[in-house]
Amino acid sequence: MMPAAEPSVSPLVFEAIGTRWQIDSAVPIEPVLAEGIFDRIAAFDRTWSRFRPDSVVADIARAAGSRDLGIDAPALFALYARLAEATDDAVSPFVGDALNHLGYDASYSLRERDEPRSGAPHWAQIARLDGTVLHTRAPVTIDIGAAGKGYLVDLVAALLTAAGHTAFTVDASGDLAHRGEPIRVAMEHPYDPSRAIGVVTLAGGALCASATNRRAWGNGLHHVVDGRTGSPVDEVVATWALAAGTATADGVATALFFAAPAELAASFHAECVRVFTDGRIERSPGFPGELFR
Repeated sequence: MMPAAEPSVSPLVFEAIGTRWQIDSAVPIEPVLAEGIFDRIAAFDRTWSRFRPDSVVADIARAAGSRDLGIDAPALFALYARLAEATDDAVSPFVGDALNHLGYDASYSLRERDEPRSGAPHWAQIARLDGTVLHTRAPVTIDIGAAGKGYLVDLVAALLTAAGHTAFTVDASGDLAHRGEPIRVAMEHPYDPSRAIGVVTLAGGALCASATNRRAWGNGLHHVVDGRTGSPVDEVVATWALAAGTATADGVATALFFAAPAELAASFHAECVRVFTDGRIERSPGFPGELFR
């Protein structure tokens, strides 16, 4: 349930899609704009959430057929196609069943099933997008966690811009869209939240981070899964990506678990950093930040 808007709220803080949001604006956010933001997020969740039984994605997981995913589908699937190409299919929107297998399911069982792990089905074998309608040949669980939250942050930023806001930050638990004067953002140490491994300057655009310790359970189980194998990644522990759009930055932050920063920087016009489990750090040549080691 979305919160009721109050007059002249800034920052605007609320819970949505299972995470904390905070919107800071130089100009107070009016109630009608806040309600518009809540409604847009709720509509997105009704389509794309695999954790609620009444979503379109949940219906796709139950049976093959044709469903209209709405106006966001073409852009989201186009981005996922690029991410799949850049990572040799490691990033896939059809990885939901692999996550369910590991216990990251609608009931949050957090227990891996006894059956062998398997990767996501290949796009050509399972689905075809025609405009906004997805045709599936078999039940399949869509999960857009690799870029969906960033995409939603872009939608919220667009609503703020359309309402005349020119200086603001939208923070969806680490996925940031920023407009206005540059800000400096600390890069949280993946093994010690009280420390930073660096600082990045965000001069407009977006910054997204991902880490395997954020949603982890069991022995080596977490939410960053290789779509080719169905297994959690085990070499990279944390990533950061800057790009013009938050969806792109979010997607690249996920792709960094499978592809080198320099390659992704060239393909997506992004700057990025990744940290390996052995402590090594890789960065793209133009990354606008300071690393402390």
